Amino acid sequence: MATPCTISDFAEALRKLGKANFTLDGVHQFLKDHPIEPDSLKPYLFFRTSHYTRNLIDKTELYEVIAICWEVGHKSQVHNHKGQNCWMAVPMGKLLVQNYRVVAGNPDGGHCELTESDRYWMDPANPGRVEPEEPIHYVANPPELKQQAVSIHIYSYPYDSCMIYSLEQKKAIEIPLHYTSEYGVLEPEEMDVG
Repeated sequence: MATPCTISDFAEALRKLGKANFTLDGVHQFLKDHPIEPDSLKPYLFFRTSHYTRNLIDKTELYEVIAICWEVGHKSQVHNHKGQNCWMAVPMGKLLVQNYRVVAGNPDGGHCELTESDRYWMDPANPGRVEPEEPIHYVANPPELKQQAVSIHIYSYPYDSCMIYSLEQKKAIEIPLHYTSEYGVLEPEEMDVG
């Protein structure tokens, strides 16, 4: 495994990567080559017992970098990334990714039926990425691991809404996305949340 770097050095190196190298393989290799020193993330980490948090670290026209803080047992809804590429690193803890395949209906809204496809684990040595042919998944910090986790997500391009999927109701709906914090500063509506 490569030598860990600070989140500042990570962000600076990512800015130098360039649009031509912002490919599925290029950014995935970048994550393998630039593991993040967990202590350097402290200014961006805000944990909530009720839900995972989304904390903006860096943003350009090409991408955004977000730290997601997961308490024990947290799990995202089944969701997509609005056609954008996504890569994930886990500098702290271990996370499970469960992918889904559409078997009927429309993944862009309304009736949509899914079935599980592959699943994999992410940890500091094993970053992940969303494959464009199967962009629907959930991410979880299973309770049996008994530890907090932090994932770093790179989205290209930035987006502010996504589709979520109800497996029981067999439907997809669009929801807005919000940051818990931006550049280490809590958003006003998050100030009073415990």
